Amino acid sequence: MSEIIIHDERFSRLIIGHAKLERLWTGGRWLEGPAYFPAGRYLVWSDIPNNRLMRFDETDGSVSVFREPSQNANGNTADRQGRLIACEHLTRRVTRTEFDGTVRVLADRFEGKRLNSPNDVVEKSDGSIWFSDPSYGIDGDYEGERAESEIGGSYVYRLDPSTGRVEAMIRDRVQPNGLAFSPDESILYVVDTGASHVPGLPVTIHAYPVETGGSLGAPSLFATCPDGFYDGFRVDVLGNIWTSAGRSVHCLAPDGTLIGEIRIGEIVGNLCFGGQKHNRLYICAQTSLYAYFINTRAAALFGPPQAAASRHG
Repeated sequence: MSEIIIHDERFSRLIIGHAKLERLWTGGRWLEGPAYFPAGRYLVWSDIPNNRLMRFDETDGSVSVFREPSQNANGNTADRQGRLIACEHLTRRVTRTEFDGTVRVLADRFEGKRLNSPNDVVEKSDGSIWFSDPSYGIDGDYEGERAESEIGGSYVYRLDPSTGRVEAMIRDRVQPNGLAFSPDESILYVVDTGASHVPGLPVTIHAYPVETGGSLGAPSLFATCPDGFYDGFRVDVLGNIWTSAGRSVHCLAPDGTLIGEIRIGEIVGNLCFGGQKHNRLYICAQTSLYAYFINTRAAALFGPPQAAASRHG
């Protein structure tokens, strides 16, 4: 069976016919949170139940332990200065690893109460850190430590880079999970995996317009997952969303249409763009790390969709 499924001709322009899905490493329990560091040409990702961060060296294909224990880290990202931002389940905090290796706590409380278990994280161009805070790390002892929520809800937060203030930006989701901005940062996309706690609830991506001044407008439904769960996702330079979806990676056009998929064969947790041209999709599935070269690139580094269209001819 083909790894590539084309649902819409737009997807055929985003794939490379002779590229193959590569399994780079296996041996984890539940992998999440890939983050690529261009200066070193390496990838860091989380093996959450094994309480470690792993590292893939793109120059020689080697894999090593980056940090152990990792505090059951889940989502990670590289900020615009090349530092690691991590969401830690066990310590219920968001941290930044400085250039000298020290770990700085960016956020661990909201209105004096401990966070649930930060899950996914992105940086906006203004330096603000946005992260989701569902309850998965405190629901049991496999990916964190069982505890009651002090906040009493699962929100999406914004961390102000100058003041350190943590503000709840989204309160209307059951279990907010993956999140990413559109290329021009006019939309914040948010996954809701509340079906894990509310039987029959659709697994969705909602689009929140980013208004003048940075507040968010009323959301609209962008997509509903047809199989399994959406989880982590990233946006390419053309505005397409590449997201986990059950045992596949789905590609959604900017209008929300499912235009294609890459079948992985394991439950997919998260993904990111990497490689020297930022056109290599790194995919964290249940036990293994995969990679696939595609005919598009990461959004954050290359500007809005109209600029990309001119470069692609």
